[in-house]
Order: sequence, then structure tokens, then C-alpha cells
Amino acid sequence: MRTGVRLGIDVGKARVGVARSDFHAMLATPVETVPRAATGDADIRRILDIAADLEPVEIVVGLPLALSGANTASTADAVAFADALAAASAIPVRLVDERLSTVSAHSALRTSGRKQKGSRDIVDQIAAVIILQHALDAERGSALPPGRLVGTNEGL
Repeated sequence: MRTGVRLGIDVGKARVGVARSDFHAMLATPVETVPRAATGDADIRRILDIAADLEPVEIVVGLPLALSGANTASTADAVAFADALAAASAIPVRLVDERLSTVSAHSALRTSGRKQKGSRDIVDQIAAVIILQHALDAERGSALPPGRLVGTNEGL
């Protein structure tokens, strides 16, 4: 297992959830919910500011796919966001399958007794934690980096 902090990103239409791992890549924890920029790149800049503070070895972006594995309406948006992150930084960016991460985040909130209505920002962070934890667990199980490195044909 490679060591080093990773950032996990859940790309949504209105918000971007951000999570981080510990240095030993064992556990993902929530960091922040970043408002999605309607124009410009304020969301990308904020994530890169977080990255500058945490010095991650890579950024893991969730790739929303249908249960069948087909692309969804959100797939192109997540890929474009990952491409923009990769273009704006020297930090490697990986796309990883995020099927059911938001559903799992909502379920975790319900289980903890939190109301859905006031928890939208938290849902995005929890989804980012789920995406990143899945990537960490997959790498630990296979000894291979998860998903696909943006800008290459590797993986997926």
C-alpha cells in the first residue's frame, strides 16, 4: 500500500464534497463542502488550496456510473471536473467508480438520526468519505492504485 494523504472528491451540481485520508491511507475523514462555481474556477481553486495545506499524493474523484456500469447524466460533469483539477495541478488525479455513494451517505445520515433536509452539505462530505474509503480499501486489497489516472488509459 502506498503511503501519503489522498483527497477524495464527490462532484455534485451544487456542491463538491471533500474528504482526506491519513498519511498511512487507512481511514478517510470529511474535510469540507465547497460550493460549485457557476462560472469560473473558484471550486477548483478552493480544492487546490486544501491540497496545498494537506499535500496529498493524489486526488480521487468519484465517477458516477449507473448500476449497469453505463455512463449517467453526471458522468461527463465528473470527468470534466477531474480533467480541470488535473490541468490545474501537478497532483495526480484518479477517477474511481462511485456507484451508490450518495445513497450510502443518505443512509448513514438516517442511521445516525440526522434529518435529511438540513444535512445537504454533510451528505456531500460523507459521499466523498465513502468514495475515498472505497478507493483505499480497493488498493489495500489489490496492491494496485484504484480507478483510472486522468489523462491516461490506465485502469477502469
